[in-house]
Amino acid sequence: MKTFKLFSLEVVEEDGQSVEVPLEDGLIINKEDERSTWLIEAYTDLTLYDYFKKIEEENREIIVETVITKRENDPAFFQTKIVTLNKFEHQMSVLLEGHLRRNKSDYSELLLENLLQKGLQGETLLTEFKEKMKSKPKLKVKKN
Repeated sequence: MKTFKLFSLEVVEEDGQSVEVPLEDGLIINKEDERSTWLIEAYTDLTLYDYFKKIEEENREIIVETVITKRENDPAFFQTKIVTLNKFEHQMSVLLEGHLRRNKSDYSELLLENLLQKGLQGETLLTEFKEKMKSKPKLKVKKN
């Protein structure tokens, strides 16, 4: 198993909008098992407890966008389910289990697709692509 610091976490909703999870702390673990399973544990304030409780009760899968170790790293997308949800005095913990989404979820591919849809081409496309790869704006993710 390999463990990494979770730098940021967002839940990508069905409509492509996202819910940012303000992290107090977090870890992401590559279990390196035969199913390529990952565990994501996020410690956040209690304001999102009802949000995650509803997802857990519906037993629904969610796509999360994570940045691991430092802000400059490309976001990674995971198809996950809630394993446990714990309330503490001032915080909560959500443990997700899932799999890395590789198909059409690579940030550079999503960004390029987004810029092409805006009609950019040539030097303008290249300049905008380089700028956005540095600033890493949020992108809508297509559900497959």
